[in-house]
Amino acid sequence: MRLSFEGVGAGSAQRVFFAESGYLVLPGLLPGSLLDRLVPEVDRWVNDGLRSRSIAACLDPGPDDEPPPVMELELPGHGELLAHEPLLRIIEDLMGAPFVFHHLHSDRHDPGAPGKPWHHDHEPNDRCDPGLTMVHALHYLGGLDGAIGSLTVVPGSHRRPWSRSGLAHLGTAALPGEVVVDALPPGSTVIINSALLHGRRPAPSPPGTPSRYFVDASYCQTGARWRPVKPYWRHMLATARALGLGGGRWPELFAERHFTEYARPA
Repeated sequence: MRLSFEGVGAGSAQRVFFAESGYLVLPGLLPGSLLDRLVPEVDRWVNDGLRSRSIAACLDPGPDDEPPPVMELELPGHGELLAHEPLLRIIEDLMGAPFVFHHLHSDRHDPGAPGKPWHHDHEPNDRCDPGLTMVHALHYLGGLDGAIGSLTVVPGSHRRPWSRSGLAHLGTAALPGEVVVDALPPGSTVIINSALLHGRRPAPSPPGTPSRYFVDASYCQTGARWRPVKPYWRHMLATARALGLGGGRWPELFAERHFTEYARPA
């Protein structure tokens, strides 16, 4: 099934659709003024090696879990994006409860970029409570047109206990009931339940295809302690508080008490 989704309204209809399907498409959510600052920040993040150093700090953390020289949220546009009030209002409505920021990720997908196999991104919490929601807000700064790749999701799959990469052996092969999101204007956001099966299906990129600028931010419903994915998570949250991100309107957004200790990979 191929779909150019145009939204599902607001309020209760929005909540019902998200609860049942596990995703919500928000065309053109981000203002042009923010996009104009985010795109060069992503270029800097990739071109200056900041992304590579951030990945290295997670894969091989030092003994004191030292952060990389620059974190995504220290880039002004990225910091504003993760606390963008229209976005947080929607997340608050979908979760129906206070929530905490989990992590931020930024990348640029150039023409010919590979796909990403089927997976989900849900992290465990210390209550093992599947009723507590984690979401990823997938921001497509230049929109989606299918030229580099398309977002693929399996509606309703968040309600089944899939392992994180249980279908990775299928690559990006089509699945029954899937939805392909491949036609969105610049500044569009797709909010997914982090337990939803999704992937990035590659596409041949015609000559002159522009790069795709992508930022995703994750948030967790409070009520349990969540496992962090970055070893320097305390420094990340402390920096967000010091920068005043969110303007104090979201008291739980950067609270450390909602996380367990970081578990180093075996």
